[in-house]
Order: sequence, then C-alpha cells, then structure tokens
Amino acid sequence: MSIEEFIKDNGYSEHWFVDYIDDARHQIRVYDIINKKEYLTGQHKINNRAPEMFNGKPFDPRRIVLNYGSRLIEYATSYLVGNQITYSGDPDVVAAIQKVYKNGYANLDYDVVKNVYAYGNAYEYTYIKDGKIRSKLIDPADSFPVVDDEGEYIAFVESYCINNVTYWNVYYPDRVDKYYNNGGYVRLRGTYNNTSGLPVIYKNDNPIDNVFGRSDLDDYVGIIDNLEDLISKSTDGFYKHIVGIPVVKGQRLTSEDALPSEIVGGGLNLDSDADFKFENNEFSHDAFRTIYSHLMMSLMDVSGTPSVSMGKVDVSNLSEISLKLLFSTANMKANQTERFIREGLNERLGKFKMLLELQGKKFTDEQWDSITITFSYGMPTSESDIIDNLKTLREIGGISLESVLKHNPYVSDVATEMDKINGERNGSKM
Repeated sequence: MSIEEFIKDNGYSEHWFVDYIDDARHQIRVYDIINKKEYLTGQHKINNRAPEMFNGKPFDPRRIVLNYGSRLIEYATSYLVGNQITYSGDPDVVAAIQKVYKNGYANLDYDVVKNVYAYGNAYEYTYIKDGKIRSKLIDPADSFPVVDDEGEYIAFVESYCINNVTYWNVYYPDRVDKYYNNGGYVRLRGTYNNTSGLPVIYKNDNPIDNVFGRSDLDDYVGIIDNLEDLISKSTDGFYKHIVGIPVVKGQRLTSEDALPSEIVGGGLNLDSDADFKFENNEFSHDAFRTIYSHLMMSLMDVSGTPSVSMGKVDVSNLSEISLKLLFSTANMKANQTERFIREGLNERLGKFKMLLELQGKKFTDEQWDSITITFSYGMPTSESDIIDNLKTLREIGGISLESVLKHNPYVSDVATEMDKINGERNGSKM
C-alpha cells in the first residue's frame, strides 16, 4: 500500500500527519515514554508519600529513591555493546564501513541499544552532511512510524515542540517534507530529497505488538517500588522504635514533694513503688533482611543481571566455569537482544551501501553479502588464556590470522591491523 492509499483509506486531511500522531494509541505510547524518562531521572512512586502524624506532631516520612532501573539499563547496554561492534568480510567494504564509523557511530550504537532497553524502540535516520555519512537518533517520544494493515512500513513522522511551536518532519521513501505551525497555521517549511529512505527501526521483543517493542523497565518498576517502600518505611519504623513511648507505673511525686530542679536538674521524681520505662514496638531485623534479599534477588533474576556484577556475591573463590554459569542469564538476554539489533544494523548497512554509491564508492552485492557483524559481550574473561588459546590454534593451523585478530582482546579495528601486518611483512621482504 502506498502512503497516498493509506491517507485515503483512513480519511485523513491534507495535513494527515497531524491527525495521525494525535491518535489516542500514539498519545498513550508517548505518555508512557515520558513517564519512563521521568522515572529514570528519579521521579518514583515513593516520592508521593504523604506526611504523617507522630507524637501529635507532623512527621515527614522518609522517601528513599533507589535508581536501580537506570543502573540495570546501563549495565545491560554496556554488556551488549560496551565492546565495539566489529565488522568482518571483504577488506574493501570493511575499510569503507570503518571509515564511516569514525563519524560517531560507536557512541550511536550505545545510544541505540540503551533506547531499546529503556523504551522498547530506537529510530535512526542516515544522511550525508559535508561529504560525510552521518546518522541522527530520533527521540522515541517524537517518533511515529506509519505501518499499513499488512505490516508494511510506508512512512515516518517526527514531531516535536519548541517554544510552543510544533514541528513535523514527514519522511517518505523519496523525500522529506518539513512543516511547522508558527502563527497557528500548519505551513510547509521545505521539501528535501531523501537519499537513504525511511529511518531505521530498532525494537526488542514484544509478544503483543510487531511495531513497538517493550521496555525492560516494565519488569523492574514493581520490584523497585517495593524495595523503596520497604527501606523507607523500615527507616521510619526504626526511628519510631528508638523513640518509644514513656510509661509511668505507680504514684508520681507532686511538685511540692519533689526535689528542686535547681539542684537535680530535669527529670522525674517517683514514689518508692513507682516505675518508669520506655515501651518500644518490636523491630525484626531478620524479617527485613529476608524480605530485602528476596526482592533484590528477584530483581537480579528478572533483569538477567548477575548478582556478582552488583557486588552481591563474593567471587574470590569462583572458577572460570562457575563465573560463566553466573553470567549465563546475562548472555541469554544479550543474545536475544542481539537478534533484534542485528536486524536494524543490517538495514543500516543497506543505507551505507546507497550513500557510498552516491559518493562513487561502489561494491558488488557479493562483497556486501560477505560482511558479518560480531558482538563482543562484556563478560569477564582471562585475556592471557584467550591469547594462549589463539596462539595454539594458530600454530596448528586451526584458525586464520584475521580470526585471531577478530578475537584478540587488544584489537578493535581488524581491517586496520591486517593492513599494518601486511605492510610489515612486505617491508621485511624488501
């Protein structure tokens, strides 16, 4: 279905993109993304605890914020793309990709994955500026992909507001139309050629939606809310436990029988059969520790984060095999996310191909098909053991030099390193 047919079938007006993004399902999604942004900046449910009364006076309860959500997102992102993604295959194509990557794509990869974990989606538009191939990451809250009833991606709308003026960038396969409503009317700012097609959509797994992914925060927030509630209320309870309630049993001496305060200072003067003490509510430290440990362990399990990474496990006596088992859940999560990120990266390579051809750099389809994308997870490893294993494989002819460099923990740019090695060999022959 073409975008013209889509507009006609849905009864949209000339400025169809305004009606499209105002649809309730899109506004609900945008509202959810904004709420998640606020959550990541520390605006949690615990902050809404109302003041209380204690001992007849207003009492401001503790509101302890645990920003585990942000930390877990950062950990998962660093685990997947903290080590730079590597490309291997045809040397000429790899060299061209590496040159493009110097325009900030390593940082862009990190931001893409972080957005996917945090909001379920990321959107990237690739273009040429000043003779260089670049990409911009579009805010998920400003992004509205247009998908027809057959699941075909036919257009994209970017909408944002600055100083009470709304801007719309409408992406078609062949052009980009830019609008704004300065003065109260929607007006066309300009039309530009689109040399790379529609923005790339990155998403993670969502069983109920094929277009929009699901944020990992949806799994974390409930557990973190309970952790914050437990710690905040326990802190208040411990404070109230220390204060206690004063209780006097028996006859208290009147002011006439009491000793002068000038002599004994402040205090209570009791009869011989009277007693005074503080009564305290019981505070179970063991119960608190058990509940907190169960909640924290549940958070680690749900997020696929090894407890050792958060300092919850002593690793002094762990073997390499045990360490791999501890990181098995993190590897499974990273592997699942890698599948979806790889789809977007392959689509990005298609954009690179088109833009490089516009710059006069053409490669055959076979050369492009030879390119493979490799992720290097952030699991702790013994670099000396890796090098020894690579050395052994190389000596018995079980691995190529390029593969050795690809798995070498000290090499990030395989193509450049291969060129240097070949240059050294040619120089030694001379």
